[in-house]
Amino acid sequence: MWELSTHYLWWILALLLIGGELLLPGYFLLWIGLAAAAMGVVLWADPTLGVLAQAIVFGLLAFAFCVGYARWLRPRLERRVSGGERLNRRAEQLIGQRYPLIEPIVNGRGKARVGDGQWLVSGPDLPAGTVVEVVAVDGTTLQVRATA
Repeated sequence: MWELSTHYLWWILALLLIGGELLLPGYFLLWIGLAAAAMGVVLWADPTLGVLAQAIVFGLLAFAFCVGYARWLRPRLERRVSGGERLNRRAEQLIGQRYPLIEPIVNGRGKARVGDGQWLVSGPDLPAGTVVEVVAVDGTTLQVRATA
């Protein structure tokens, strides 16, 4: 009968945990599973580690993977996917963009063409057709300035 090496057991545990992540998504089991896979690599490189040492190293790896995700990777993914802190303030994504005025700005108020819609704008008096740059957002009104 053949004997199953301990590092294979860690890799099997890693597959089970990562499979559990697929069934119950939440990113938590993924990092524990990756720590188990890393533990399998460590044990493959040094098969003399005892059970207690394996448990300690696995605990440290799991903690490091989870903290690394929470502190480093997750904030970067959230910024890439959702625009970060602007998720529920989509008008702020227009800041820095340039749009033509479809109505002149008179007494500080006018309208600009944004995509296939119209937005209220406030800024210095300018004629229709002038290209303006959005510098801020106040509710549903874009604050603009004339472009050079």
